[in-house]
Amino acid sequence: MSAPPNLPEIVTRALKMSLQHGYVMASRTETGRLLATLAATRTGTMAECGTGCGVGAAWLRTGAPKSTRVLTAELDPELAHGVMEMFAGDDIDVMHADWSTLAEHAPFSLIFIDAESARHSPREQIVDMLETGGMIVLDDFTPSSSWPPMDSGRVDQLRQEWLTDDRFTSVDVMVAADTSVIIAVKR
Repeated sequence: MSAPPNLPEIVTRALKMSLQHGYVMASRTETGRLLATLAATRTGTMAECGTGCGVGAAWLRTGAPKSTRVLTAELDPELAHGVMEMFAGDDIDVMHADWSTLAEHAPFSLIFIDAESARHSPREQIVDMLETGGMIVLDDFTPSSSWPPMDSGRVDQLRQEWLTDDRFTSVDVMVAADTSVIIAVKR
């Protein structure tokens, strides 16, 4: 273990909300600690595409310098307004909107892509929101030791596309035995 087992209070609140809404697949602690670490290296504004119950945004805020802005967008009105209320005093801006409206607040120094619709949207929409030197973070990949990367007996096209995009320096990081994260830095 590379960090204390206790969780930051803001993350604990978001995890409780996730359980209350029946989500058992919120951002994993391993991924969260990585998000917090990456956020600690950023300035400016960071974004999360798909707030859910706020776990990813909470991790970003725990690592981000106080001078940075953390912005997250959620399409589901019940979730968005619940997270707005939960984070009212935590310096996280929650938008009740589709993730694509984040473009109005670009450029971003880090974008955590958590919404399934954002993961599978035309990559240009995401790339255009990122500043030079900015990071894209995508989680929930099945670890693969082969090239091309495989998932369930098929080439993992999404992972392969991010890892081979010449506009980025990218890496696939295994954060636990059963999950990996792509980190892509825009050149």
